[in-house]
Amino acid sequence: MSAMTKQHFETSAGYRKWTLALLGIGGLALVLGFIFLGMSPDEHARTRFWAVLLQNSTFFLLVVNASMFFICVTTLAMGGWQMSFRRVPEAISTLVPIFSILALLVFLGIIFGHQHHIYHWLDKEHVEHDPVLKGKSGFLNPTFFLGWTVLTLVIWSLVGRKMRQLSQRADSPFTEEETKGYMWTNSVWASVFTVFFGLTVASTIPWFWLMSIDAHWYSTMYSWYTFASTFVSGMSLIALFVIYLKNQDRLEYVTEEHLHDLGKFMFAFSVFWTYLWYSQFMLIWYANIPEETTYFKVRMQGPYRLLFFLNLVMNFILPFLLLIRRGSKRNYTTMTYLAVLIILGHWIDFYQMVMPGPLGEHYSLGWYEFGILALYAGLIMHFTGKALEKTRLLPEHHPLVKESLIHHT
Repeated sequence: MSAMTKQHFETSAGYRKWTLALLGIGGLALVLGFIFLGMSPDEHARTRFWAVLLQNSTFFLLVVNASMFFICVTTLAMGGWQMSFRRVPEAISTLVPIFSILALLVFLGIIFGHQHHIYHWLDKEHVEHDPVLKGKSGFLNPTFFLGWTVLTLVIWSLVGRKMRQLSQRADSPFTEEETKGYMWTNSVWASVFTVFFGLTVASTIPWFWLMSIDAHWYSTMYSWYTFASTFVSGMSLIALFVIYLKNQDRLEYVTEEHLHDLGKFMFAFSVFWTYLWYSQFMLIWYANIPEETTYFKVRMQGPYRLLFFLNLVMNFILPFLLLIRRGSKRNYTTMTYLAVLIILGHWIDFYQMVMPGPLGEHYSLGWYEFGILALYAGLIMHFTGKALEKTRLLPEHHPLVKESLIHHT
């Protein structure tokens, strides 16, 4: 295969087959879910329909947005080691506007469909008689919720698009003066995204989208916990596409050294997620204050008990034991299995973050839940593949690309 050919990607027949299969399964699950759950006279069935969409739309939106955060923080750090596979997280980040629209449609359906079993603060009469919800009504109301959500989604999408446009400029040569301006412009836009990311993902957005499901409960570590969960999943998703492209004889300058560093991110943020999980849980358990322990009581002692502890096994114990070895982070097969495990594990984490509030003990993890998971997996494969086909896989004229080509851990 020529060097020119290796710089371009075309989806294979097998890739397209798996993509269509996942989209078909997911689309069928969505249609059947709408008919049998969304249109059901049973309020628990309707709640299940919307809660599953909320879980998946928020989780996968934050996961693909983690790719742009990775690009921006490495840009600010003047890190060039990732340049040999940078077009992979860029391609994944093209899903942010698409998943933003899907998430917004879900929020509109929940709010204007008066799904108060999911967001209790939607019930105005209940809010009037609930001093806690009434005290939070200044920001927990449809107008503020949707306004901040739309603003967030628009800025994520537009600044991410600007970063990708700047990256395309690196396909052509620079003069010395152009190089200085290019690096400065990259840093400015990366700073804008990183600061706004901190104000949203690391602060307000998890409060609105997820923590307000249990509006009587709060945790000051909740946003960081959510960030750690979706960032390690985002790094795992990047690793999966890098490995796939290497197996397709693309990304010729990516070596075991690059995969090793991706494995370091997966290992480090699995440990960081566990630190936040333990800190949040331990302080609440130790204080034993009823209004705080109620959040964990249903998860530890109710029907979610198995998921609660499976969460720790999938998201900490297995990644820690396997990724702590240097050889595991350089093994394509091990990294593939662990990346899938981590993404699935944190999808389950989001499930047990979302479901107990709306559904209580009406526990269900069946065809509809896994069908919507398949739908989002198919969407990621389809749009990432399309984005990869439209660009060269190496920004060969980027000022820092040489650092990636000679990268050694």
